[in-house]
Amino acid sequence: MEDRTTDLIAAADEHLAQARTDPHGRSAQLIVHDGALRQSVIALTAGTALDEHNTPPAASLQVLRGRVRLMTAAGAGTDLAAGQVGPVPKERHGLAALEDSAVLLTAVTAVA
Repeated sequence: MEDRTTDLIAAADEHLAQARTDPHGRSAQLIVHDGALRQSVIALTAGTALDEHNTPPAASLQVLRGRVRLMTAAGAGTDLAAGQVGPVPKERHGLAALEDSAVLLTAVTAVA
């Protein structure tokens, strides 16, 4: 059987290092793609953000390194720090890095 595991801490560190040299301060990798399930490691340097975008039917965000803010179009925000996990808002939202950060985004792209 093929080993399809990922060391999340190593992936977080690797993508943080890549984000620090990227002109946009970002690096990401899709690590699990199984039907409707997607998991991605996303790294952002302090002060960078992912612009507002639509939400999949279900999603959560786990902070592996650093501190981030999930912001909604209505202006609400939730701060998450390393070790914390929370749901992604159902409305349009963005993600801002309050410090150099790496997160695990888990999303279900279709509901059965």
